[in-house]
Amino acid sequence: MLDALWTAATRHPFLDAVRDGTIADDAFDRWLSQDALFVADLLTFQARLLARAPRPAQGVLAGGCVALVDELDWFEDQAARRGIGPGQQPLPATIAYHQLLRRLDDSEVDAALTALWVIERVYLLAWSSAVSSASPFREFVDHWTTPGFAAYVDGLGELANPEAHGELVADVLTHEVAFWEMALA
Repeated sequence: MLDALWTAATRHPFLDAVRDGTIADDAFDRWLSQDALFVADLLTFQARLLARAPRPAQGVLAGGCVALVDELDWFEDQAARRGIGPGQQPLPATIAYHQLLRRLDDSEVDAALTALWVIERVYLLAWSSAVSSASPFREFVDHWTTPGFAAYVDGLGELANPEAHGELVADVLTHEVAFWEMALA
């Protein structure tokens, strides 16, 4: 079951359309505006996780928080370039993800670290599946497939314990699939 969920979360038709350049601008912009809202929630979650994490995890988490702040700046620039107005309202998939992150605030650190690793690993694998030199969205794909991001995901992987949290891994993967679906709805 987990293998099928990993595939669904990282090889989604949304990503195929980005790679092929066939994604409609409104679908991509819907996804982009919702992802910016998600990243703001992720920063909040990750900052709280940093505060309660064991010392060996703090460097990776702190670096991730800084990267998320930079990511929010980048989203603002992209929204302005693409004509996406401020104050976008969260859609149901974004709200559901927000609720998951809030629940993770009350979970054991090991579980929260594992969930964060799954979130970021899915993102890296998903955007890596969309790599194409011909895509008009190449700038976005390149942005989310950098060696620095891959190294961050690897660092989180050293902290994660997916074998102990299979149900949580499945829950995160299900949220990821719903997030891609939301863009195409």
